[in-house]
Parts: sequence; structure tokens; C-alpha cells
Amino acid sequence: MKIQLSAALTLVWVFQIFAFQASADDWPQWRGPNRDGIWNEDGIVSTLPVEPKVKWRVEIGAGYTGPTVADGRIYVMDRKTDPDSVERVLCFDAQTGEQIWKYEYSCDYKIGYTAGPRASVTVENGLAFSYGAMGQLICFDAATGNLKWEADLNKRYSILSRDRQTNRMPIWGMTCSPLIYDGKVILQVGAKDASIVAFDVKTGKEVWKASDDRGHYSSPVLTKQGDQDVLVCWTGDSVSGLSPGDGEIFWSIPWKPRNMPIGCASPVIKDNMVFCTSFYDGSMLIKLNPDEPKAEKLWHRIGTNERQTDALHSMISTPIWLDNHIYGVDAYGQFRCLEAATGDRVWEDSTAVPKARWSTIHFVKNGEDVWMFNERGELMIARLTPDGFEEKSRAKIIDPTTVQLRQRGGVCWSHPAFAMKSVFVRNDKELICIDLAK
Repeated sequence: MKIQLSAALTLVWVFQIFAFQASADDWPQWRGPNRDGIWNEDGIVSTLPVEPKVKWRVEIGAGYTGPTVADGRIYVMDRKTDPDSVERVLCFDAQTGEQIWKYEYSCDYKIGYTAGPRASVTVENGLAFSYGAMGQLICFDAATGNLKWEADLNKRYSILSRDRQTNRMPIWGMTCSPLIYDGKVILQVGAKDASIVAFDVKTGKEVWKASDDRGHYSSPVLTKQGDQDVLVCWTGDSVSGLSPGDGEIFWSIPWKPRNMPIGCASPVIKDNMVFCTSFYDGSMLIKLNPDEPKAEKLWHRIGTNERQTDALHSMISTPIWLDNHIYGVDAYGQFRCLEAATGDRVWEDSTAVPKARWSTIHFVKNGEDVWMFNERGELMIARLTPDGFEEKSRAKIIDPTTVQLRQRGGVCWSHPAFAMKSVFVRNDKELICIDLAK
């Protein structure tokens, strides 16, 4: 294991932190401050230039991890295989791209799609939490990279096994971005009798564990029912609401996959409803009781297969819910609008991203606009309504790379971060910062 730190940057951090806190929002975890894909900064461009301004670019290795931004620093993970197979956690100065620290550890992959770690680094209260593809959970001092604690969850919970009957490791590895709640870091682990686990943020010791469901690729989100905080978690076998304090399962809606658990989208919550969508198993809408932690399934729409789909069979990207409609990308790249109440399709568009298996768009809302980053490395500003997809502006900001997928000239599958009036985006070769200030 190795850790490196540039001490000369300490004073720079102090000045930058005060400047950024006064003028910019952070993006400290998966899909933004509240895990809802909402970006609240103003003073940003309404039209993208043909050649967007690149503030800086740095070389990194392969990985799916979307960058996160906190206190003037940006965090990302990657994988290197020469001379040895290692996962790395990297921290850069968000203003200049200069490396602040890095931490690397040996990690032999025994999963499919070996392009690198999947989960975004979560930063809160001066701590950074990373979760590797083989189950390595690590807590750092976010500023210095000093190791606080680490836990090999694969060994601790015997997730990976040569026996297919006991193997609980998802075929594509661990992808859940850590969620912090009241001194606990909560994850999907997927182990026997420990599908969802909470650990003490200071020590890494287990606080509670819950469920025997298989693991999944989705990251949990928080909501509230009455005066109770509820952790909404989509596992390989159900969508459930748990107490984030002690792991009590308040409600659970079974959702057994007909093929295999496959879907990376987080649950989308709006108006006491929860929407989930899966590549093979279509879409489900769940109604939450607003007064107490109870829930019921409203509808489930599923097509004949992943090509003949009903409603929405999404794979990688989390849909966006605006007013009474849901917008997302179907199994083969069809950009669709659904009526939320029924799941009925309202329209389909083929211009936002080329049609292809697992084709992807990541959605972020800013004011009335929706910012869309597609797998071709294009950033778009758009308006989405039941009347259609209105593209206001589009620009290529990064090249697709072939480590994750060689077909169609490669892809960009990592979720970007929006902070400091900029967008931070990565592929399998570089991390770049694009200036979006008006």
C-alpha cells in the first residue's frame, strides 16, 4: 500500500476552501449533495460553446467511478494493472488539477468487466469513504489522505466463493456508493444475512446488518415518512425501506429478477412515490405512506425481453422525474418519456444518444434546464416536457474510451460532477474540468 501527499498545497487549500464555500456548491457524493441529481448553482452558461473551455486535464487510469467534489478537492478512483493489479483512490486540487494525494492497494479482480472500481467516493465531515470493486471499504482523512481505517468486506462476510451456491458476489462486482447517516456509513454488501450493512464511521466496526437479499448495483437513497427517516434500498430481490439508525426493515416490495439482478439506477423518489427500473425486469412504481413507514406497489411494467420492452428498461443511468413524467434511457438507447401514474410511454427520441445495447445518458437538473451527459462524451442542455425533447445546446467535451466497452468506439459511462461552476468528467485515460461560468 502506498500513499503520497503534496504538503506544499496546504495553504492553497485553505484559501480556496473559503473562496469556494462563498460561491459554489459541492458535489460530495453520488449524484450530488442529496443524491437526487439536482445542481443548484447559478451564474452558469445557458448555451455551450462549440469548443468548451478546458480548465485542466490530468491522466488517470480506467474506472467507472464518477468524480466527487468537496472543499476544493476532487476525488476519483481508478485501476492500474502494470506492473501489478491495484485500485487507487486519487485526490486532486479542484481548481488546478494538481494531485494532492493518492492511495493504492493490491486488488486482484475476480469479476466481469474488469475496467476498474465502480463506486463514487463519498466525502463528509472531513472524511472520505471509498468502496472498491472487490469489497474494500476504506476511510481517509479527506484533506491529507491519511488512512483512518479499512475493511475487506469480501473477507469479512465471505461474499466471493468458488461454490456457486454460496457465492454472493455480483458478477460485475461491488458498485454501491457509500451513504453517510448519523455516524454510520451504509452500503449494499449482498452477503448472507448481511445484504445491507452499516459501519461506524470512526472505526469501521459493524453497527447493524439487515436482509438476506442478494446484492445489487444500485446505491441507496434517503427519504422521510412521517417523522421517520427511511433508507430506500433496491437489492437483488426487493425494494425495501429500512431504518438507517438500526436496520429495521419497515417495508419490502419483492422484485425477483427473471434472469439476474441487473440495474445500476438509484431509486427515484418524488411526491411519496419510488420509481425503479431494471434492464431485464422493466419498471416499478411504489407508493409511500406519507405518515408512517409503509409502502405498496402501484404498478410493474415489463416487456417480453430487453428488446421488446414496456415502459422503461434502463441499465446504467438513473432516470429523472419532472412534474408528472419520468424521462430515461431504455435498454437499447431509446430516450423515453413515461406518464408516472401509469408507466405509459408518451414519446421516444433517438437523437440524444445513438441506439445501442446499454446506451447511457446521465441527467442533472439545474433550474428549468436538464443537463445531459451521454456515453459519446457529449454534454447537452435541454428542456424535457411531455411534448418532447428540446435540445438547447450540445458540445463534445471528452472522448469515449474502449477499456469498459470496445464496441461502438468505446463509451463514457461515469456520472459527471457539477460544482464550482464547472463540470468534472472522466474516461479511462483522463479526468478533466470544463468551465461553465457565465
